[in-house]
Amino acid sequence: MIVCDSGPLIAAASLDDRYHHESHAFFQEVTRSNQRMILPATVVAETGYMIDRLLGPRAESAFLQALADQVFEVVPLTPPDFARMARLVDQYADMPLGTTDASVIAIAERLNVTEIATLDRRHFAAVRPSHCTAFTLLP
Repeated sequence: MIVCDSGPLIAAASLDDRYHHESHAFFQEVTRSNQRMILPATVVAETGYMIDRLLGPRAESAFLQALADQVFEVVPLTPPDFARMARLVDQYADMPLGTTDASVIAIAERLNVTEIATLDRRHFAAVRPSHCTAFTLLP
């Protein structure tokens, strides 16, 4: 199981993104290996917004259809997730971490996931999760 941040999703959708090929190949491999890809609801919102802004409504529609086709599993946030997110945002205020990244971490901790798909090495490498020594950052 892998929790996905928005960066690789946006890069995979955008042919002009410098991380497009790496991200696209990563998602193809994960799909072939039948690994579950988890998206916090905040990642869905951020990704949809950014894809629409950068690539337009047709690309956003394709992303939403992938969600409908259950290529990704959307996980809702719970009150304990929001509490953990608040603590993380406060603890890492000097970065700042932000709501979406904090949600990825909170979901990973709750589901005991150690692998995160992200292009944001700075934030996710700095955070010390509560359930493991460090996250494995993919791709």
